[in-house]
Amino acid sequence: MAVGALPRRMTIVRLVDSRLVIFSAIALREEDMRRVEEFGTPAFLIVPNEIHRMDAKTWKDRYPNMRVTTPEGARSKVEEIVAVDSTSGNFGDVSVVFSTVAGTLEREAALQITSTLGTTLVLNDLVGNIRNATGFSGWFLRMMKFAGDEPHIPSPVRWKLVSSKAQLREQLLEWAAIPDLKRILVSHGAIIEDSPSTVLRNLADSLA
Repeated sequence: MAVGALPRRMTIVRLVDSRLVIFSAIALREEDMRRVEEFGTPAFLIVPNEIHRMDAKTWKDRYPNMRVTTPEGARSKVEEIVAVDSTSGNFGDVSVVFSTVAGTLEREAALQITSTLGTTLVLNDLVGNIRNATGFSGWFLRMMKFAGDEPHIPSPVRWKLVSSKAQLREQLLEWAAIPDLKRILVSHGAIIEDSPSTVLRNLADSLA
């Protein structure tokens, strides 16, 4: 960002057959790309919204057989960078479910991953949870609610992506009701592991 660094997270999910789902791809150094390949075969590339398309071509060029998935509402912008294969995200593994976030006109994606250890919710720009922001850039990130003492829906997300607060509120409450929810991964900030369901309910209340 013009005012300073915005930390990013890429999430990699290994399916039952060792194929990999890449959520919000980040271009890596060669040694790190080889580590990814040791983990499994990159097969699916999720571009979770039009803003997070910047490194998609790097991954698609390296793995031309990867299937690119993005929400329908982001498709036209993402296709300026890379061809899109799907807007539904069927990975052949019932434990990994792609969805578009309600109340965003299908412009923001999420993943729900279920295992014997519980459920992990993977979000993108919908929630900011940067905790160590300092200096002028830190001040700006806090003002924009990407950073702070607790998770927030960032102000630019409210302005650009949220089309219906009521629908998004219901979506957050639906996620909060997942009985074995263990953690929330976000693209910008720390992993949310302390009472993730309560965090989602608080975010829903902020939209009331």
